[in-house]
Amino acid sequence: MTDPARIPVIIGIGEVADRPDSPGRLPIGPEPAALMAEALRLADADAGGGWLRRVASLDIVNAVSWPYADLPARVADLTGHRPARLAYGPVGGETPVRFLHEAARRIARGEVEVAALCSGEAEHSASAARRAGLKPGQDAVPPWTAPDPAWTSPRVRDYLHPQALRHGLSQPVVVYPLYETALQAAWGQTPRQGRDESAALWAAFSRVAAENPYGWLRRPFTPDEIATPSAANRPIAWPYPKLMVANPVVNQAAALIVTSLRLARTAGLPEHRLVPIGPGAAANEPRDWLSRDRFDHAPAQDAVLSATLRRAGLTPADLAAIELYSCFPCVPKLARRSLGLSDDAVPTVAGGLTFFGAPLNGYMAHAACATVRRLRDAPGAAGLLYGQGEFVTKHHALVLGGEPGAPSAAPVSVQDEADSRRGPVPPVVEEASGRAALETHTVLFDREGAPEKGVVVLRQGGSRLLARVPAADRATLGLLTDLDRPALGRDGILRPAPDGLLEWEAA
Repeated sequence: MTDPARIPVIIGIGEVADRPDSPGRLPIGPEPAALMAEALRLADADAGGGWLRRVASLDIVNAVSWPYADLPARVADLTGHRPARLAYGPVGGETPVRFLHEAARRIARGEVEVAALCSGEAEHSASAARRAGLKPGQDAVPPWTAPDPAWTSPRVRDYLHPQALRHGLSQPVVVYPLYETALQAAWGQTPRQGRDESAALWAAFSRVAAENPYGWLRRPFTPDEIATPSAANRPIAWPYPKLMVANPVVNQAAALIVTSLRLARTAGLPEHRLVPIGPGAAANEPRDWLSRDRFDHAPAQDAVLSATLRRAGLTPADLAAIELYSCFPCVPKLARRSLGLSDDAVPTVAGGLTFFGAPLNGYMAHAACATVRRLRDAPGAAGLLYGQGEFVTKHHALVLGGEPGAPSAAPVSVQDEADSRRGPVPPVVEEASGRAALETHTVLFDREGAPEKGVVVLRQGGSRLLARVPAADRATLGLLTDLDRPALGRDGILRPAPDGLLEWEAA
């Protein structure tokens, strides 16, 4: 029998949603560190109190809405407790899942008795202050921590191929559409059918978010509202309008406290409130997205999801809660096919990154809190968390709930399994002419909804290329945005532009 001192359980959860319309709310809300500290205090209270001062390991999810010199130290100061291990994580939407998994493994190895993690962002307040000409470091009450003049954005993309950078494909909002377009074609869908699937799924997510007291957009949206471009739903990057992309302009924080089953029982905590942390797995795609074999699959996602459930001895039908990362529709659509979920399955318990809100790297901490609430209402049931980071790059899944037991002794990484699922990668060339066929594409729009340019990924022989479609080429842009005729595989002509980039015109 497993020693209860080595069985990790979640005992406390805390969430904060600082809304600008809350009664008594000041013009600028609390800073990210204050939101994190409040979430930790709420998690401590949820666990019955007295645990926060016992936390020996605290992981802080990377925050980018305010330039701190030392965010972990600031959080520790605000809570009045500095753990022996105080760590700050890298950028990545999967990091809350990884931190929770690592906390469980520390408990199981006997390295610590109490661990915690927290996330928090205040992008809504920071953006509103910029628009109003205010400075949170001096105009907020209390003033936010003085900004670090040496701070640099952690979202530097220097690992991407130079061609991706030159074409402006360095942000998730313009790269994930390349996957969406390729996946629709692989699944035999027209763009209209793919859009309608996304809209129906997102409408279901919005209904979950509407019932979540910590969600940001707390009303349900219809599929038509989500699919149809409008003044409030402008096109961003084909085929995604605003209501299909993550919404980072929020003020939200979340925290979880983990200890052993023995300590939780010794403290007299009710058994149904103790949510075991089960097995998990992690793997990555090549970090430079142009160095991948195809854009219509994610081998690391497949390997991580299958290994996690296999290690837990579960099937998708056994799960009472599923949270599939949802920065853009292609991610959960791909994952639910990998899991074999039905079309009417709703793979979220928090509400998704569009409607619940996307506090940048922290969403999955909120998803974990929502899963804990669901599993407390169904003792013995199990749930699945799946997080993703960067450009369909970093994948981590974790089972919560079920029968208490020690975490799997298997290595967390299933990288070898992921790598074995890939095919050959075409070399990227920068100079070419003549005919080239469309591998995938997107079209970028300005704030008024007019197309700025198309960007196409092409194949010529065994090579891969990037090229631009100028805004003036209405015929080619029309082909790329035709809802009823997939453009993938279409031939076109490559020409060098005066700035040295290639341009492509449909033949």
